[in-house]
Formats: sequence, C-alpha cells, structure tokens
Amino acid sequence: MPLYEHVFLARQDASTQQVEELTTQMTGIVEGLGGKVTKTENWGVRSLTYRMNKNRKAHFVLMNIDAPAAAVTEIERQERISEDVIRYLTVRVEEHEEGPSAMMRKADRDRERDERGGGFRGDREGGFRGDRGPRRGREDAAEAAEEE
Repeated sequence: MPLYEHVFLARQDASTQQVEELTTQMTGIVEGLGGKVTKTENWGVRSLTYRMNKNRKAHFVLMNIDAPAAAVTEIERQERISEDVIRYLTVRVEEHEEGPSAMMRKADRDRERDERGGGFRGDREGGFRGDRGPRRGREDAAEAAEEE
C-alpha cells in the first residue's frame, strides 16, 4: 500500500481533547478502509506565518498513514466538512521517517537549550565578541593618527 504523511491544522480555540478526538476520528476512517496509521504526533499550538480564517495560531498534528488512496480521499473530505480544521496537506512518500519528526526534534533541542540556560549570547565565554583588549579613547586615536 502507498505511504502518506498527513498534516492538519485545527483552530486555536479548539481544546486539546477536541483535537485528539479529531485525530481518533481520522484514524478510525483509515482503519475502516483497510489501512493503518503508523505514527501520530501532536506538535501542539504553534504560531502561523499569516492569518488563516481569522486564526493566528493553530494545533498541528502529523499522521503517518499506510493506506489505499480511497482512505486519504475520505480523510480529506471529512476535514473539508469539519469546521475545526483550518488546513491540511497530504504528501505521498517512499518510506516513513523513523523516530521523531523534524518538528519534534526541534522542540526537544529548544527544550534542552532552555534547561541549560544557554541562549544566543549567553553560551559564549568572555562575552559576545571575546576579549579585544583595552579600548582606545579619542586622545589615543588622535595620537596614533599623528604618528603615522
């Protein structure tokens, strides 16, 4: 059977429980049509690049699907009907990625950096630009120009 990666965005005002129910409903559709959902990842509420249907944020959910094309067509039809789903995207892939997706790895990396207390400037030794020696004042700069 063909393999798909399916991502959908649910409204920001939908509760986490409603999003989980929506995911369960989509999984039931796939299994009812002879396929299976191999992995489901809830990426949480994330900011959108631009407003969609008056929403600035959305719940993101990834589903790895191993099912016939009819199952994907039915999922997309149900998502067009649902008022909770803002957008969806299905991509056919040659094989599913093992382990966590890139979005989950990024979230783990961000969480580790926050726990360490490191940031863009805080993780370097000796300040942002390093040790540059004593600072020359205007008098020193004028003397250096005269010597040349």
